Amino acid sequence: MDLYAIIMAGGSGTRFWPLSRKQKPKQFLPIISDKTMIEETVARLHPPLPLSRIFTIADRNHTDVIRGLLPDINSDNLLIEPLSRNTAPCLLLATATIHRLNPNAVVAALPADHLIRNRVRFVDSLKAAAAHAAGSPDLVTFGIPPTYPSTGYGYIRFADDEPVETAGERFFPVKEFKEKPDVDLARSFLQAGNYFWNSGMFVWKTSSFAAQLEQHAPSLYSFWKRILAAMEPGAVETIDTVFQEMPSISIDYALMEKSRRVSMSRGDFGWSDVGAWSALSDIWNRDDDNNALRGDAISIQAENCLVHNPGKLTALIDVKDIIVVNTEDALLICSSRQDQKVKDVVNQLVRESKKSLL
Repeated sequence: MDLYAIIMAGGSGTRFWPLSRKQKPKQFLPIISDKTMIEETVARLHPPLPLSRIFTIADRNHTDVIRGLLPDINSDNLLIEPLSRNTAPCLLLATATIHRLNPNAVVAALPADHLIRNRVRFVDSLKAAAAHAAGSPDLVTFGIPPTYPSTGYGYIRFADDEPVETAGERFFPVKEFKEKPDVDLARSFLQAGNYFWNSGMFVWKTSSFAAQLEQHAPSLYSFWKRILAAMEPGAVETIDTVFQEMPSISIDYALMEKSRRVSMSRGDFGWSDVGAWSALSDIWNRDDDNNALRGDAISIQAENCLVHNPGKLTALIDVKDIIVVNTEDALLICSSRQDQKVKDVVNQLVRESKKSLL
């Protein structure tokens, strides 16, 4: 099968401040193991995919970081976004690049900063999704069975009574993409049973992607054609010029929510988007009081805390449900129930022009 992988590595990772910074966001940090998250992403793809079929896409500065972390991947596979324009322009450029190499290609578009606990199951699911995409005009995504009424994820509503089976996996027609809900709506999704979390991972045949753009996002399809033309020898227009005119829009809004040919398979391979510090409580080892600690620590009547303070001693006394992250120039202390607001701290630092802390 002509399967290729695109690793999207352009995220800013602001919810992992102060460890995550503009020049070294979450995907370049070793927060789930001793490897960086992008190294973990490549490791679960290779094998079975050869490195020649693994591509990354990020801006120029982040691509320099990727080159150092992934020296075995050919430089031609490290695609550079001229400007940050969200996931739709990013995936137009990457999919067009692979389409030009192989018009029969199937592309798996994967974020660089997700955790997959069951690699074997993930690879089996990916192969089945690629087979389904290769044999149909569908754009394929993975839905994650929800375990609680999350307000931090988007949801996928699917028809659970009419699946199509491919390579041992069932693929369900997607009826609707739903925005992040409030808690009451999230509870109703959970009770309904046919709402899964949106994983943000996609698989499509490059020709199907172009056809769906033409039908449902004609303005973006014109950019698709211009990008392909700009790749030809002697082209008048450059990709940089095309990107300057492209809107900043996610692939979900631009195409997936509009297309009537989207299929979903069950992503039961131990997925987490590791979206905030509190997510690491379920990943790092914990002590008897449910504290997840990186760095030397003394814990006295402390429960459900997460500490990242390598190289220093942290003493916790009679506290619970807090997050402590210490770096050379900043210290974060927050409730584990409010860690999504770390992004608000970053926004305030931007307003105050404290660039050294970004």
